Amino acid sequence: MSLRTSLFAFASASLLALATPILAHDGHDHGQHDDHASQNSGEVTVGDLTISGPFTRATLPNAPVGGGFLTITNGGSTDDRLVSAQSAIGKDTQIHEMAMEGDVMKMRQLAGGIVIPAGETITLKPGGMHLMFMGLHAPIVEGDTVPVTLSFEQAGDVTLDLVAAGSAADAPAHDHGSMGH
Repeated sequence: MSLRTSLFAFASASLLALATPILAHDGHDHGQHDDHASQNSGEVTVGDLTISGPFTRATLPNAPVGGGFLTITNGGSTDDRLVSAQSAIGKDTQIHEMAMEGDVMKMRQLAGGIVIPAGETITLKPGGMHLMFMGLHAPIVEGDTVPVTLSFEQAGDVTLDLVAAGSAADAPAHDHGSMGH
């Protein structure tokens, strides 16, 4: 890995780590979002998968990266895999994981995607697995929506909107019941 790539990865991980709250939530209702017609009450179904709670965080001006978060439940009897994600908000959209290795937070791309085991739920959340918007074309502003297309091995493609919550949000602005998990 080149020094430039290492520095970019470190800067990206640092930005996400600094933005990750320590049980913080401002308690305000940031409003409902206007999703695609198939997204009733914040849920989207594609194949055997149900996707809920899609959100992103507002970014600072000139921030090079942003994150995308959501929950995927596989109600089927076979595993599926989130293979890739695409969004026009940046130059590239990747699937990432942040994990502690000793006392160092490290971030890495999950090039093979994420397995969604049959009958289980996977949560992409701040400080864990997440979508990474690389090379943002503009800041993500609280209240905006970021369209993202997810590609699954079995279920196929689905496009949904990630609502931009505040920069310290740990769950969708409209989903106060799932705070603090």
